[in-house]
Amino acid sequence: MLSGYSNIASHFDRGKCLWLIGGTSESQSIAAAMARHNLLFYITITTETARKLYPKAVQESVLVRAMNLEQMTHFCRSHRIAAIVDASHPYAIAVSDSAIMVAQTQNLPYLRYERPCLRRNEDTQVIYLKDFATLLQGQYLMNQRALLTVGFRPLPLFQSWQNRTTLFARILPSQTALDVAINSGFTSNRLMAMRPPISQPLEAALWRQWNISMVVTKASGKAGGEDIKRLVAEELGISLIIIDRPRRIYPQMTSNIEDVLKFCHQHLSV
Repeated sequence: MLSGYSNIASHFDRGKCLWLIGGTSESQSIAAAMARHNLLFYITITTETARKLYPKAVQESVLVRAMNLEQMTHFCRSHRIAAIVDASHPYAIAVSDSAIMVAQTQNLPYLRYERPCLRRNEDTQVIYLKDFATLLQGQYLMNQRALLTVGFRPLPLFQSWQNRTTLFARILPSQTALDVAINSGFTSNRLMAMRPPISQPLEAALWRQWNISMVVTKASGKAGGEDIKRLVAEELGISLIIIDRPRRIYPQMTSNIEDVLKFCHQHLSV
């Protein structure tokens, strides 16, 4: 139980609040730390499923909202936001770009929490590419049995490759993800709906089951299972393509939760 936080909703009207942009496992840890420090905050996520990430003690502060720039601006004004902590997914660049713009126009402090990157692996099994365009414009996928573990949003990019190679995809168990995958040309026998984390033995068994020759993933760090995929690729002698994170220059950035807490205390007490 997170002491001192159970009645936070009744105290929101006493002053300004923090805005934690969540939806990732790291945002769960940040929310728990903020609650332990009795900080007042809202968490926004884009799906109801993501609510399960957060402990019951902070559920009253979790809001399911996918917002554009205008809606973010209104949210900050109407909820008396004092500062923004952006702990969205490393590849959710549209969310971060909009949050930065809102922070600038509304004169709000902004801090990006970026999950730590893994050190690059010099193993010959790993190929690093700067973006999906580089992958799709090359011949990397030709004559492969390629497993895509990149989330559902990039899957439409691979539709033109459905007739040139054999593609499989692992997605989250949601109707939206399934609809996007089907509309991108993936048949039911080449789809797997599974929520991480996935252990190394299970990951290896799945790759063997589908006779996978190549895996495409993102540089999502340990939280995204990148470390497990590297180990399995080396174990099975399978090529692993890692798509680099989008490059962004953030006003402030950290990978340390203690820095987040200092930022919160500083700007909530102003």
